[in-house]
Amino acid sequence: MSGWFEGFTAETVEVGGQAIHLRSGGKPDGPPLLLLHGFPQTHAIWQRVARVLGHHFFLVMPDLRGYGDSGKPPSDAQHLPYSKRAMAHDMVALMRERFGIARFGLVGHDRGGRVAHRLALDHPDAVAKLAVLDIAPTLDMYARTDMDFARAYYHWFHLIQPQPLPETMIGANPRFYLHWKLGGWGSQGLAHLEPEALAEYERCFCRPEAIHAACEDYRASAGIDLEHDGISRASAHKVACDLLVLWGARGVVERLFDPLALWTAQCAGRVSGWPLPCGHYLPEEQPAETAAALLEFFSA
Repeated sequence: MSGWFEGFTAETVEVGGQAIHLRSGGKPDGPPLLLLHGFPQTHAIWQRVARVLGHHFFLVMPDLRGYGDSGKPPSDAQHLPYSKRAMAHDMVALMRERFGIARFGLVGHDRGGRVAHRLALDHPDAVAKLAVLDIAPTLDMYARTDMDFARAYYHWFHLIQPQPLPETMIGANPRFYLHWKLGGWGSQGLAHLEPEALAEYERCFCRPEAIHAACEDYRASAGIDLEHDGISRASAHKVACDLLVLWGARGVVERLFDPLALWTAQCAGRVSGWPLPCGHYLPEEQPAETAAALLEFFSA
């Protein structure tokens, strides 16, 4: 599996009326592992990691709704179609209906980590183990907001503004905006990106419907997702399985949060984790180290 997703199959399937684009493959009889990407990317972020993990696991790597080549449904006043609960439901349905898999390992980076968190809360029987990459819980990150956080994660507050303000501003030069994001958060430029991956991100993000969907994702996180998280927090509803937390030593999560402590407070299982020597995009900046950590965790 040395080439661009060599040995993996690309397809688009419909689950619950929602089109989900994905790649799958690896070890056919291996333990199933679902990998979820974040903003502003697609499943292409897993390319390098998949080269290693595919020898040990059966991998499913979808584009979340609103991203990549997956569907971008109309939204509503509460942004419910872009809630992490809706995205998590997509993923459970995908695994069950397309692959007949009821229980699996789960990895989420960035927004995918937030979907994974909600999936583990809403569907505990489906998740054998969970790994989150370079995030702290959404509720804690918003609650911690101060000038330092607002400067570093200004997009959390820009993208949630009423449409069409952020859509129009980003749409004026989407490629510039995309490159700025892909090179930020401690990642120090675009050198960590494979040309094929960058081309995919440009193709998929630089479209009006994709920009709008990304804004809806963040609008949901600042509204309905916080409501859902607050209900879970108030009822002491925690992640039931073991949890691995990885983050970038040069990133915002390392500088402003204590991710291990924050996730330990939200997990009833065993929690482990550590920083990797990189910025935000662990699977592309430190693919060998990321793959090794995931392999050890999900194989134990």
